[in-house]
Amino acid sequence: MSPAPDERERISAAMDRILGGTPQHSNGALTIVALAVEAGVPRSALTQRHTDLKAEFYDKVRARGATPDSERRLRQQVRKLKELRTADAQEIAQLRADVEALVGALHQATAENSHLRRQLVDRHAVVRVLPAQTPPGR
Repeated sequence: MSPAPDERERISAAMDRILGGTPQHSNGALTIVALAVEAGVPRSALTQRHTDLKAEFYDKVRARGATPDSERRLRQQVRKLKELRTADAQEIAQLRADVEALVGALHQATAENSHLRRQLVDRHAVVRVLPAQTPPGR
C-alpha cells in the first residue's frame, strides 16, 4: 500500500494545528500518535516513511520549551521506578539483617539443645523440666 500523494502536506498542516493549539481531529497532545490522528495518517507514516517530519515535530516542541508528552510520561515512570528501586534496596537490606539475626538465634538454640542433650546422657546432671508457658494474650 503506497502512501497518499498529499501525506507530507497533511502531516505538516497537522503539525501546525497542534503546535498552534487548534487541533481539529486529535486531542492536541504533543505526541506522534496525536500528530498521526490529526493528519489522518497511520502512525507508521511518521515512524517509518517520514521520520524527518517526526524529528521536525519534536524539534519544534522542544524549541517552544515544552517537553513532549511521551517524554514527560517516560520521565515520570523513570522517577517512580527509581523510588521503587530504592524501597526495594531498603527492604532487601532489612531482610538480610533479619536473616543474620535468625541464623544467630538458630545457632544459639542448636547449641543450647546440644548442651541439654549432653546433660540428659550424663546421669549425674540435674535437668529440671520447666512448666509450659502460654503465649501472652491467650
